[in-house]
Amino acid sequence: MLMSKEAVWLWYPGDFEIHQGMLQNFKREERGMGWPAYWYIDDCNRNVNFKRHYDLKESTQFTVLAKGTGYVDVNGTKYRLNHAINCDAGATDIQVFVGNVQGLPTIYIVGEIIKSDSGWLASNFVTTLPAGHDILYTDRNQDPNVIEYRTEKVVAKAQQAVDGGVLYDFGRAVNGTVTVKTNGPVTLCYGESETEARDVEMCYYKQSDVTATTKVRKRAFRYVFVPHCQLGDIELTAMHEYIPKNNPSSFTSDNKLINQIWNVATETLKLCSDLFFIDGIKRDRWIWAGDAYQANFINQYSFFNEDIDKRTLLALRGQDDIKQHMNTIVDYSMLWVIGVLNHYQMTGDREFLKIIYPKLESMVQYFIQQTNEHGFIYGWKNDWIFVDWSEMDKQGTVAAEQILLLEDYKTIMTCGEVLGKDVAGYQAKYDQNLMKYFWDDEQGAFIDSYESGKRHVTRHANIFAILFDVVDENKQQLILKNVLLNNAITQITTPYFKFFEQDALCKLGEQHRVYQVLLDYWGGMLDRGAVTFWEEFDPSQHGKDMYAMYGDPYGKSLCHAWGASPIYLLGRHFVGLRPTAPGYQTFEIKPELSEFHHLHTVLPIKGGTVTVVKDQHQLSVTASRAGGTLIVDGQRQSLEPNRTAVVPV
Repeated sequence: MLMSKEAVWLWYPGDFEIHQGMLQNFKREERGMGWPAYWYIDDCNRNVNFKRHYDLKESTQFTVLAKGTGYVDVNGTKYRLNHAINCDAGATDIQVFVGNVQGLPTIYIVGEIIKSDSGWLASNFVTTLPAGHDILYTDRNQDPNVIEYRTEKVVAKAQQAVDGGVLYDFGRAVNGTVTVKTNGPVTLCYGESETEARDVEMCYYKQSDVTATTKVRKRAFRYVFVPHCQLGDIELTAMHEYIPKNNPSSFTSDNKLINQIWNVATETLKLCSDLFFIDGIKRDRWIWAGDAYQANFINQYSFFNEDIDKRTLLALRGQDDIKQHMNTIVDYSMLWVIGVLNHYQMTGDREFLKIIYPKLESMVQYFIQQTNEHGFIYGWKNDWIFVDWSEMDKQGTVAAEQILLLEDYKTIMTCGEVLGKDVAGYQAKYDQNLMKYFWDDEQGAFIDSYESGKRHVTRHANIFAILFDVVDENKQQLILKNVLLNNAITQITTPYFKFFEQDALCKLGEQHRVYQVLLDYWGGMLDRGAVTFWEEFDPSQHGKDMYAMYGDPYGKSLCHAWGASPIYLLGRHFVGLRPTAPGYQTFEIKPELSEFHHLHTVLPIKGGTVTVVKDQHQLSVTASRAGGTLIVDGQRQSLEPNRTAVVPV
């Protein structure tokens, strides 16, 4: 997995991600209480053996630095950590044993010839694999047990005397700390909304008796209210913390609202993707597989950060053995499997696929254990069949889950074939009789469940059927008419399933409708003053009701990763960019830009970018690398690297 010959910190593969993922899932708090995630959480291996063979042509010297306790073995002789070791020329076998009961066992080797670069193996004394590493940890003075954040000073955009105190509006979502200049102790009340910050009793985050020397906890907020003080009594400054990442994408058009939606979506994803893709910066701060699945697609059209995606996939899966579904949710485990294939198609990273494949296969085998006589998956005790926050018939097996399971079988077959694995047995499992039990001819749609006898139809299974190519074109059109364009079918209110719904509509050529949804739904959040996109939005709600969820007046996350889906929808379905071979070895641009008179966008691809410009009736497309095909009105044109193709539209 190492891409260079320079020294980096090494560990057992996946352990850094699993350990930091555990810590991430313990970061939630609510009204002074810690709130660790409510599912089984793995931690890293505590005892690791690193090994490598060298054929040295000359004598050399090296030093092993480590986080933990242990020793170095060179051809059977033991040496201390952190001391220079001399090696004579000849065959040399090196082992480093490191244990760490408090954190991640990790090593960094300093030397001209012998150093911690590619070629090292790591063993947990059961399995030996190429050692893991991360692009963030390349310096000997770092500690992979400590996440290093950059800081950015944020000054309040406005201060207002209200409710007998002072309200600070920082004008943006901040994920960090507040520094306080005050002559006496004060109380800080935080809020993603002004309403929350001013609610001294019920705001999620509050800290009392704060002075200039008080250590203030890291929190997410836009507003801070200080009760019982006057303007000029105190001074607040926010310090936003972040991990830098490059953003090669941009989007500008003649529609200012769409431009704003793109920019706010970018800010939303940026905030929710430091080390991992998390759901939200205030609540929950956890790593959820469903949220991460969508964040991968959005990331592909914005930051194209492969490392965040890999870390998240590894953290979610944990160690080899499976004790329960990810986040306790059956459909989230299945989305994780599909997410592995999505990552491979995005990156072409065969080495990562090779390392994660055993965990991918054992996950699919876990699903198979949970199927009935028809091959349909069902929930075990304590499993959560989520799908979405919507009324749904979940008695027995559920159609949406079966369609995800079919896609998981396709995923394991595709990934297995890439690695030369025997996957022949999965085809028979894919050929289950889904239509017999879940398709309703009279309604022209999939029902939720056949076991209840209710024949209830919701949007969710029908959307998945389109996205994962379960039905032919005739049934696609039936679903479009009878479900997606049928207002009698319960509407979707979460950006989570809006992502899937709009994806399916675009796949059926309904870009015009989706464009209006972007303006109305995501634009509706902007009309409510959003600076980041929310976990859920109901246009009929106003005032304090907008912020309530889960029975909590401020339970709704106002900066939620899955709210950033306009980036994917615009990039994939309007600009029309998609990979047609793993890692964009080949790719196509098939624009659907009738909604725009003028547009200029830059989108990332593996190893380069694509620039698309529309000026009235002329389209210009430039790709920085080979492999691209432009498709306009059914005509295909190969794109030469860095040469602009110009066509009328």
